[in-house]
Amino acid sequence: MSVNKRVDGADPGTTGPKSGLKKIVAASMIGTVVEWYEFFLYATAASLVFGAVFFPNAGSQLDGIIAAFLTYAVGFIARPLGGIVFGQIGDKLGRKHTLQLTIILVGVATFLMGCLPGFDSIGYWAPALLVVLRFVQGFAVGGEWGGAVLLVAEHSPSKSRGFWASWPQAAVPVGNLLATLVLLTTSWILPEDQFLSWGWRIAFWLSAIIVVIGYYIRTHVNEAPIFLEARAQVEAEKAISYGVKEVVKKYPRGILSAMGLRFAENILYYIIVSFSIVYLVTVHEYDTSQLLLALLIAHIVHFLVIPQVGRLSDKVGRKPVYLAGAILGATWAFFAFPLFDTLNPVLIVAAITIGLCFHALMYAGQPAIMAEMFPTRMRYSGVSLGYQVTSIIAGSLAPIIATALLKQFESWVPVAIYLLIACAITAVAVITLRETRGASLFEVDAVDARKHGLEPVNVPVER
Repeated sequence: MSVNKRVDGADPGTTGPKSGLKKIVAASMIGTVVEWYEFFLYATAASLVFGAVFFPNAGSQLDGIIAAFLTYAVGFIARPLGGIVFGQIGDKLGRKHTLQLTIILVGVATFLMGCLPGFDSIGYWAPALLVVLRFVQGFAVGGEWGGAVLLVAEHSPSKSRGFWASWPQAAVPVGNLLATLVLLTTSWILPEDQFLSWGWRIAFWLSAIIVVIGYYIRTHVNEAPIFLEARAQVEAEKAISYGVKEVVKKYPRGILSAMGLRFAENILYYIIVSFSIVYLVTVHEYDTSQLLLALLIAHIVHFLVIPQVGRLSDKVGRKPVYLAGAILGATWAFFAFPLFDTLNPVLIVAAITIGLCFHALMYAGQPAIMAEMFPTRMRYSGVSLGYQVTSIIAGSLAPIIATALLKQFESWVPVAIYLLIACAITAVAVITLRETRGASLFEVDAVDARKHGLEPVNVPVER
């Protein structure tokens, strides 16, 4: 299969003009904002509301929160399944149609969560239905991330892929920012009893509006030419395989490396945005509105930092930036929780914000790194598996483990040690990784073709 050379410095088959690339980025981001608004809305509600509404007979306040976080974990368990199913669909049919389906699924599930009666109304049916909807939500999000980041990564020039592909990552704090803003507003306007009774539902209902907007924008997205060429090759050569089975068979090391990279990043994030709420509310009875305001400020900074870290990874390399994030992340809890204990609002904002900046050092470069690990014919499946499977043992369990450690030892120190161990595991994964800064995705496909005896790809020369 041959490809022609471009004159704009981008990989042939990528979007050359920046205006076109910006449209791709915007389309990818808006959907990701929607998906993660809804996903993290659940995380915040699990910390503040769900324990009382759906698990009032759990015993202590921490027991109710742990029960709510267990339903939260169901979404993470569903995410690898969604990654497998939508990864297969995305590698065969394309990124665009997959992303349209995922945004509808997660939108419907989230809206219905806002309609659920509480335990006092329908008993155990309430948490049971919550678990079902959470599973659907997680299943959809499992297919969202891979498609969103690859839509951008496969359109991006090799020399600036880290920067452009980091923008869908920046959409995550935007989604979280919107969720926090809506909850913060309703908690300010409504008395606490009304907020717990029905006010929290408003944030879930509002998701319908942004789902419609996100779906409309995604209908105007085109597939990357490199994907279209890879799909044509698969169709022309019936012996060529693609998708989940093929990537597990041919690139197991890539999947394991992606999982190692994801491990500490995922745990650090949920310790910061979920367990910090639990710690401040249960240990210090910190004001909910002030805490949500602190998260609001931190999410804004997080959004601003992520693209700059992506740009840095293009300049100095993926590995040094990621390794710095793992090392600094290991230190966070040891100074953050003492700052929390001061109950000084400025110091609390500083601790959360610094933690999210450490997180950005790992999170910003993930799309570029993972895209450069796998050939196009199985890239969606590869990045989705590496990213989503890790969520089961990392992000889903992080707030549960941290809350259980706090309950058992009545101290933040075991939580800090837990985070330290996670960061050490990721640091090892980074050290063993091959540097891929500036790699051509066409070259990745060519290496795959030579390695597995496929029709050779003529790798274009970038100017």
